[in-house]
Amino acid sequence: MMKKSVSYLSVVLALMSTSAMADFNYPGEGNVRYPTGVEKPFQFGFAWQQQNSKFTIGKKSYDMQLPESYSIAITLAKDEQQVWVQEFNNGFIEGFSWEIGEHTIKLEKRQYKGAVKGDYVISLDNKDYFFARNNISILIKFTAEGIDTVAIDGVTKDMGTKQ
Repeated sequence: MMKKSVSYLSVVLALMSTSAMADFNYPGEGNVRYPTGVEKPFQFGFAWQQQNSKFTIGKKSYDMQLPESYSIAITLAKDEQQVWVQEFNNGFIEGFSWEIGEHTIKLEKRQYKGAVKGDYVISLDNKDYFFARNNISILIKFTAEGIDTVAIDGVTKDMGTKQ
């Protein structure tokens, strides 16, 4: 009886581990900050179910193959005082913090002596970057095991003051 239970358990665990190996789920917890100082939590993440060929982006699931990447656009308003991030909020915001997998991304205003586009700094895993143009993006690359890399496109490390 004991031998049967152990072998049955081994088979169940083996099946679970092989089917789960190609699946992932990153809830993507964050907060948006409005110009008024009010903060509101949001959730925007990604999930993959290989067996069903279902990829989830935010609250929607799609029957599709695992995409190579996903890009989140961040658009600086004309007056450079707010940003638009469609995936995080329905309107303009002042900033956000977002955790996706092992990565943390923060966008916030800071005061600088020199000219910095919108007084914004965006941090990826505690490394600071500045807007090089009015539209930047967070690029997330996937493998079957999960998030491979996160990068920010359209930014510079030199405070955006060089042309």
